Amino acid sequence: MNTTLTQQHLFKGTREFEIAGDQVKVRIKAHFKQPQTLSVMLAVLDPEPVITKSHLHFVSRVNAEPLLSLALFKPNAIEFNTFVAALRQKAQDEYSTFSGITTAPQPAPADDLHAQPPEFGEHSTTGIISGKTVNIEELENAINMLQTYLDQADIQALLNALTSLRQAPQDHTRLVNVAKAFSALGSHQGAVLTYAPYIAILLSDDPFGH
Repeated sequence: MNTTLTQQHLFKGTREFEIAGDQVKVRIKAHFKQPQTLSVMLAVLDPEPVITKSHLHFVSRVNAEPLLSLALFKPNAIEFNTFVAALRQKAQDEYSTFSGITTAPQPAPADDLHAQPPEFGEHSTTGIISGKTVNIEELENAINMLQTYLDQADIQALLNALTSLRQAPQDHTRLVNVAKAFSALGSHQGAVLTYAPYIAILLSDDPFGH
């Protein structure tokens, strides 16, 4: 299984993607800039990528925003497809670990790489299915992590919604309020999902209701 992919661009520099544990690490070496290392939790990635004319995007399970973007077939089709297949499977495996769902392996991307991709914006963060089970232990852990590592002033509305849901986990309206509060976070969403990946599972369109 290929767990690394290096892509080079004449003007943008080099990007190295590495599947490491429960994360994807992205190392960016741009011309005339300090190197950067970013990370994305695998559990928050939708394993079905979105394909545009020149890139393949892995989007968030929560709001369908692109979290990883790979230039198509770079450095070559074989390495690219092998890495994407591994990334799809790992994303599904990590989600299954959190949610307890057993799933079949993802097919290789070469089978459907040029299938019609879904349009961004079709996903609604308030379209949460009724009767979804809330894992109280995971919810409390998410609240504690957010209170410990993030500035509460930036995410107070989300913390309030999560606390309210903890008090009445069967109340669908409170779960919808969590989705609305998360959607309003803007640029803070990435940090929230990094420290509290259970929120991605809580708000994802899981047909099994886990």
